[in-house]
Amino acid sequence: MLKTLSLVGLAVATGVILSGCAITPPKGIEPVKQFSMNQYLGTWYEIARLNHSFEKGLTNVTANYSMREDGGVTVVNRGYSEKDQAWDEAEGKAYFVKDPQTGHFKVSFFGPFYGAYVIFNLDDDYQYSLVTGPGRSFFWLLSRTPELTEQKKAELIDIAAKKGFDTEKLIFVDQSKHQG
Repeated sequence: MLKTLSLVGLAVATGVILSGCAITPPKGIEPVKQFSMNQYLGTWYEIARLNHSFEKGLTNVTANYSMREDGGVTVVNRGYSEKDQAWDEAEGKAYFVKDPQTGHFKVSFFGPFYGAYVIFNLDDDYQYSLVTGPGRSFFWLLSRTPELTEQKKAELIDIAAKKGFDTEKLIFVDQSKHQG
């Protein structure tokens, strides 16, 4: 069963809660340059995140990105609610803030409200990504696969810690429904 209602919180959070619709990166965080949207398209698995009410209790969280006819990007966030025993899904849209070579978007899941989506670390092969909103209370470690090696996770978490994110509060996302 697929539910959309409880991920409305995710939609609101991405559009509204992300610091009152701010689309600027946190101080000291620079979006990646030489970004390729074509390489970023597709499914990403949430490996770790800082907790927020809009994702509370969700496991097996993914984000899927595809091109829109208007040049923007369709964003579909999906997660499993153990409490409801159902999949939750929210669909939004994203647009480049500056230019298509910079990993900085404004994202909306809820009407005219936009929040920042800032990719501040991305490997050359587009296999993992570190993302924030306009403040350091928003952080996601994403991967093309449901799991990362402990060494790679530690390396990426160290990068986030050095950028001022409270990595002691990270939630590591169960992705077991995507495996086997």
